[in-house]
Amino acid sequence: MLLLRSILFALGMWCSIVVFAILALFTAPFPFSVRYGFISQWARLNLWWLALTCGVRYQIEGRENIPQGNAIVMSKHQSTWETLALQVIFPPQVWVMKRELLRVPFFGWGLALLEPIALDRKARGKARQQLIEQGVQRLESGRWVVIFPEGTRIPPGEKGRYALGGALLAQESGYPVVPMAHNAGEFWPRRQFIKKPGTIQVRIGPAIESQGKSAQEINQAVEAWIEGQMEEITFKR
Repeated sequence: MLLLRSILFALGMWCSIVVFAILALFTAPFPFSVRYGFISQWARLNLWWLALTCGVRYQIEGRENIPQGNAIVMSKHQSTWETLALQVIFPPQVWVMKRELLRVPFFGWGLALLEPIALDRKARGKARQQLIEQGVQRLESGRWVVIFPEGTRIPPGEKGRYALGGALLAQESGYPVVPMAHNAGEFWPRRQFIKKPGTIQVRIGPAIESQGKSAQEINQAVEAWIEGQMEEITFKR
């Protein structure tokens, strides 16, 4: 039954990607707010479809910690799920992502219209400068900047190295960092097709002010908060 439900979800997700990607092209002449408003409906649709077909829902703690203005979001990365949910929790937002994703047919078209910060990870020094320059630009235009400091999806119960890029952006821009922890990998594991029913726990932490702090201090504070929460919401095996 889990396999059948997961197949049904995948069919709906990929069909919706094709439809939204084609329709999104017609929003290209319009301002970012119009493009984001339309394309983000794809994320909302698939979160609803995921709950309906696979029984995967989510619960958020700490909404009161979300600042009135935009900020930098540094989130745990375990699954594809958070790339959908973050569009709904922190609108309007842009991702910091690897440039190769823009080349994915259909999916990459929609991404390009959302003006992400697409980095060439092979050119590390250049990528860091690009992150700071474009990140400041996006923040000053009123958008949230979403960064996965571990860089790639990490299985539940494990921890990757927290890269300094997001903290450097916070140091240079003066914008606060909002940390987010979740256990989506328990229900939508990386590189696995089958989704497991249940409720994803999402925790949003108090904003970490960046002014007067070094990038190392910011990064340590983010890592300590996220990993402390993960100790509580990760299923014990």
